[in-house]
Amino acid sequence: MRKTLYFDCFSGASGDMVLGALLDLGLPLDALRDALGSLAIDHGTIAAERVLRAGVAATKFRLLESFAQAPVPRPQVQHAHAHPGHPHHHADHDHDRGHAANGTHGPAHHHAEGHGHHSLADIATYIDRSALSSDGKARARLLFERLAQAEAAIHDMPVERIHLHEVGAVDSIIDIVGAIFGMEWLGASRVVASPLNVGSGTVRCAHGVFPVPAPATAKLLQGVPIYAGDVATELTTPTGALLVTAYAESYGVMPPMSISSIGYGAGDKDFTAHPNVLRLVVGDSEEPGSAERIVTIECEIDDMNPQLFGPLMDRLHAAGALDVFYAPVQMKKNRPGTLVTVIAPPDKRHLLSGILFTDTTTIGVRYHEVHRERLDREVRTIETPAGPIRFKIARRDGRIVNASPEFDDCTRAAAERGLPIKEVQAIATKAWLESGLTK
Repeated sequence: MRKTLYFDCFSGASGDMVLGALLDLGLPLDALRDALGSLAIDHGTIAAERVLRAGVAATKFRLLESFAQAPVPRPQVQHAHAHPGHPHHHADHDHDRGHAANGTHGPAHHHAEGHGHHSLADIATYIDRSALSSDGKARARLLFERLAQAEAAIHDMPVERIHLHEVGAVDSIIDIVGAIFGMEWLGASRVVASPLNVGSGTVRCAHGVFPVPAPATAKLLQGVPIYAGDVATELTTPTGALLVTAYAESYGVMPPMSISSIGYGAGDKDFTAHPNVLRLVVGDSEEPGSAERIVTIECEIDDMNPQLFGPLMDRLHAAGALDVFYAPVQMKKNRPGTLVTVIAPPDKRHLLSGILFTDTTTIGVRYHEVHRERLDREVRTIETPAGPIRFKIARRDGRIVNASPEFDDCTRAAAERGLPIKEVQAIATKAWLESGLTK
């Protein structure tokens, strides 16, 4: 069994929602405060409180500026001082906690005049002197580089010219370093995420009004399943997108597990009928190699040249199918046909379905996800009187439960020695049993 964490992003994700959910799972606030204090930068104080979001109890993480006396307007972030991951929101939307739904901490933070900008080199220095583990520090540096690269791509400027306004820099550092510290504390060995709800509508930025997701968020979510929910506001922020995509190894429905704890991290706004929370579900799941999710894709064909089935199987295998097989079926109008079944990893479903549509005459496919259990496998070469023969060896819980000689090797040895293939198989099996490797 291994500890599994599931990011349930039905209301999107933001940096402070991630931290709130980790605190709700039991991350000690004092330990988080010490870890952030090791950065040796002026970030004020952190706090957490219990709140309700559409009737759901959750933990709200707050960054409180110790020197804030009253909210004051701040200048818009200028193009030359883009802060990675933050799509230059106006006024209370100019950094991650200012995003429309999930991050706002109420009044804007008041920062002293004359503070400079933080470059990536500055942030790397802060991270290096932090209390994060060496792996955590490396991950934090990589995440900030991703943020900078996203902004650089959006503004078509070199990464070296990307700087962070101090407000954005401090918030980003707190969110990223805090989340990494919390994830190390949690110690999950597997992380899966749901598709992310990005919200809908528009968001006001320094360069105009943009559709949700904002440019930086969209860039960070490339290749990740997302959808637009009914709530007309921005639900997934750049820092939230960054953190979820940094840890999730796959996306989809909640994996099979025995739940041990659940944490809820609150966004700022409270919607009437939609809990504005990020849910983290922790539990134990099967070890790798014992169970996994696969997808079965099927279609029936009764009007295709049979010669095309051979190349079709080859192309499906080349595109990543785990297995392909055909079976005769009797179809409507009493026509004989062929059932095409493709077994594949879930992330290959779209590609393989496309091949079925382009390379066959089918006009529809069906699919469903299932679990499969498979044995751990290895290949070993055994010296036999008929020559070297490779054996496919299968284990369960470390014990060998099956071993079979490779048919191609037996065919080759039989041809070289003028023996029947079945005799070579018998010779190879005897050599395997006498090898002492069966235990």
